Amino acid sequence: MTDLETRAAPSRAGALRRAAPALLGYAAVRALGLIVLALWSAARDKSAYTLLTARWDALWYTRVAELGYGYEVRLANGDVHSNLAFFPLLPWLERLVAAVSPLSYADGGFLVSLFASLAAAWGIFAVADRVYGRRAGVCAVLLWAVLPVGIVQSMAYSESLFTALAAWSLYAVLTGRWPTAGVLALLAGLTRPVGVAVVAAVWVTALVSFVRERRAAGADGAHGGTHAAGSAGGGARRDDDPAAHAGDRPRARRVLGMLLAPLGTAGYVLWVGHRTGKGPLGYLDVQAGWRNGFDGGYAFARFVGEKFTSFPSALAGVGLILGVASVIWLYAVGVRQRQPLPLLVYTGVVTALALCASSYFGSKPRLLMPAFPLLLPLALALARRSIRRSAWVLGAVAVASAAYGAFWLNGSGPP
Repeated sequence: MTDLETRAAPSRAGALRRAAPALLGYAAVRALGLIVLALWSAARDKSAYTLLTARWDALWYTRVAELGYGYEVRLANGDVHSNLAFFPLLPWLERLVAAVSPLSYADGGFLVSLFASLAAAWGIFAVADRVYGRRAGVCAVLLWAVLPVGIVQSMAYSESLFTALAAWSLYAVLTGRWPTAGVLALLAGLTRPVGVAVVAAVWVTALVSFVRERRAAGADGAHGGTHAAGSAGGGARRDDDPAAHAGDRPRARRVLGMLLAPLGTAGYVLWVGHRTGKGPLGYLDVQAGWRNGFDGGYAFARFVGEKFTSFPSALAGVGLILGVASVIWLYAVGVRQRQPLPLLVYTGVVTALALCASSYFGSKPRLLMPAFPLLLPLALALARRSIRRSAWVLGAVAVASAAYGAFWLNGSGPP
């Protein structure tokens, strides 16, 4: 962390120029995905734009923007689907776009996702570039773009917005900009429940920094206590010492970042509890109405096990096991490669929440999409290969991803 914090960050213009290849490549991949989706949808007499802006969660977000909170659907089995399950930042931005332009709420959601996905790509590049260098940064962005469910990045969903806020918050932590990290974590916490992962990254990294400073100060005192006592006038630090106050300022900024970080998640969860009259845990009741919760992965394991009751579905079961194993392996590789602490904390929480949720098993690839540090080991491996070979690999995967995204969105799509 010390080396990462002390390395000079480029200027904004310089950072944009440095990220330009990654952003252009990302835009090209997303454009390919949208073109294939448009052609596929037209062949099936469907509207690609409707698929992107007016199905599944996108409808819930636009209803929050239009009607506010309080809308719910009661199902025949007794479940209650309340729009209180959806965090407010995306609907707020949709409402803002509609207020200042002739666009609809759905149009606003698409526009927000369009710009947020570019901001997310830039943030992913900034983090990967800082840790592993420019080529790895470009590869990380392109790998995120060509994910099989990458089409979600272009939908009026909150994944792109959340990933952008999370990536830039992590970058702010890596560069020691603690108040900025706290504000971005606050906004991430207003975007999705998994905002707690960003809060955890800020808090754990800050606490470890305090512990390391305390140990370093103790070691300095043990090795140079006599000299320090003589120079400080009998061993007591003078309160009017400018150097002492200068040392306090970074710590104060770190504390400020820690205080800001949880306000988004905590504020919304407490507001829902007040709104429902069920106290601080009221949001959990809202999620229970969607049959969603955290059970340590039991329900998901049972879902996978049930796939082996017949031969065709057994292949899907094998695929799910391989997918989960790949995710765990990538995280383990990131640990072995000594990824910075905030990335490991953030990725660990996002992965745990995605894999251990008790419902919506088909959504797990989408829920894992913000865990972009999982891609860093692959990005580093690609960066070490020749540019031509990496381009061929990424190009082939981009075509496959575009075709799968069009097929998926015209079929079952993300729940």
